[in-house]
Amino acid sequence: MRKEVQTNLKLVDLLTEWNPFQLDNESYETEIADCLQAVHMYEHPLTLAKKIQSIYEFSFEKIIPLESCMEIAVELLKVMEDQDSCSI
Repeated sequence: MRKEVQTNLKLVDLLTEWNPFQLDNESYETEIADCLQAVHMYEHPLTLAKKIQSIYEFSFEKIIPLESCMEIAVELLKVMEDQDSCSI
């Protein structure tokens, strides 16, 4: 369980640093929580990227380019893969 918490903290850090609209970090709490849930549900980068895009679009009524969402999706899934490869 501790490893899962560490993984989630890494995911939160990545999403916080991403800051697609250059806002205060506290501005994304809800979106980060939704993205955290999504990364545990979707294993395909494009599917995750589209979900991330829709999460932020719903909240901010602005569309983040899919390429940017794809970059963060790949990073998030790499963190998940690293967690899975370290488990016995």
